[in-house]
Amino acid sequence: MLAGKIAIVTGGTGALGGAVVQALLNAGATVWVPYVGTDDLDRLRKRITLPTDAILDGAPLDLTDEAAVYQAYGQVAGTYGGIDILVNIAGGFAGGEPVHRTPWSLWQQQLDINLKTAVISCAAAVPHMLTRGGAIVNVSSRTATQNARNVAAYGAAKRAVLQLTEALAAELRDSNITANAILPSVIDTPANRAADPNADHSRWVAPEAIARVILFLVGPDARIISGAAIPVYGRA
Repeated sequence: MLAGKIAIVTGGTGALGGAVVQALLNAGATVWVPYVGTDDLDRLRKRITLPTDAILDGAPLDLTDEAAVYQAYGQVAGTYGGIDILVNIAGGFAGGEPVHRTPWSLWQQQLDINLKTAVISCAAAVPHMLTRGGAIVNVSSRTATQNARNVAAYGAAKRAVLQLTEALAAELRDSNITANAILPSVIDTPANRAADPNADHSRWVAPEAIARVILFLVGPDARIISGAAIPVYGRA
């Protein structure tokens, strides 16, 4: 399905990211993952099942460092012959207070990790897709389109990701590059279960289920879909 395709997955060492990396590798793609901790890539390799002859590579990278991201993605394109797929999962959640109690520092932090990382990665990857086509999937959030009470900074950053996605879809329409977003809610991960042990975890969506949606969006059957914001929160 994706044999010969080169994919970059930001946030690829996390719970959802690992599921996406696994799905892409299983489909035949070469996957490159930026990471923070020195042993993050090794832990990912041990956590997932590497298909025979699968190529999983990566390097330490600050996704908010524009020059570093451009350099890294250029090296990926040079080493593997291009970039075909970009999945922006990197981000984080913080909040819990109303707007008037939320310091600007938290707004800035949420914009940096949820929006800035996606913007820079898209800007660095797209030039390598222009001559070959490609697919971009950005991870937004259910909060971006619904009540963001007490999580305004997070919601605003994730809503901006939707605007980014719509702009990319319009700008790249004639370059055979699609750009779509997904809207998860609470994902069924060990960390989320630990944070909310009394919740009905059966209502949460497994990372593997979301990964299958992302796999579809970057695959050949989704070439007619661009600019979409797809809910993936099930009954959560």
